[in-house]
Amino acid sequence: MKLHINGESVEVPDTIRTIDELLEHFALGEKMLVVEHNQAILQKEDHAKAELSAGHQIEIVHFVGGG
Repeated sequence: MKLHINGESVEVPDTIRTIDELLEHFALGEKMLVVEHNQAILQKEDHAKAELSAGHQIEIVHFVGGG
C-alpha cells in the first residue's frame, strides 16, 4: 500500500491497517510523537482506531532531546 508520509511516497505492507501498526512498523511505537492523519492531529489513544488506506497522508513528528 502506498502512503504519503512526511511528504514522501512510501510503500508499506498491505497488512498495516492502523496508525498504531504503522508506528510499530517503523519502530516508533515507544517514542514521544505527534501524528497527523489526513490533516487531522490524532490523540495517542486514537492511533489504534485510525484506519489507513492507500493514498492517505501521514505526518509524523517525534521529539529529540539534547543540549
